[in-house]
Amino acid sequence: MTDSCPPPFNRPKAYDRYDAASYTPTPGNIPVARRHVAGLAADWGHPGAAGDAALLASELCTNALLHGCLRDRLFRVETSLNGNTLRVAVTDPRGERLPEARGIEDTDQSGRGLLIVRALAARWAVEKLTVGKRIWAELDVPGGADA
Repeated sequence: MTDSCPPPFNRPKAYDRYDAASYTPTPGNIPVARRHVAGLAADWGHPGAAGDAALLASELCTNALLHGCLRDRLFRVETSLNGNTLRVAVTDPRGERLPEARGIEDTDQSGRGLLIVRALAARWAVEKLTVGKRIWAELDVPGGADA
C-alpha cells in the first residue's frame, strides 16, 4: 500500500492536540475511524462532542470511500483540537472529485452525508491538495485543551 495522502510537512498552526490515522479504503474501516475520533474527543476532555465528532468522521469517511478513494491508496483522518475548536478532516487521493450539493427525495436511501455535515458542523470546507483533497468539519467545544 502507498499512502497517497502524506501528512503536511509544515502545518500552518500549532494544535493543542493532534492525531492522524490512515486507513485502507474498505467499508470496515469506517466504524474503526468513527470510534477512534470519538475516543479522541473524549480523551481530550470533550465527551459531550464525541457523538457529533464520530458522526462527522463517519460521513466524511463514507464520502471518501464512495467518491474519493482509489484501489491501494489510503485515506487519512486527522483530528485536532485547537482552543475551542475540534476539527475532523478526511483526505483522499481524488482531487478531481469534489463534493457537490444535490437534490434528494424522501425515498432516497443515500445522499444525505453533506447535509448532516452542514447541520452538525460550525464550519466546514474542501481544500484541494497537490494530490487529492481534504474535507474538514469543525465543532465548537467549550473550554480549551485543559478544560
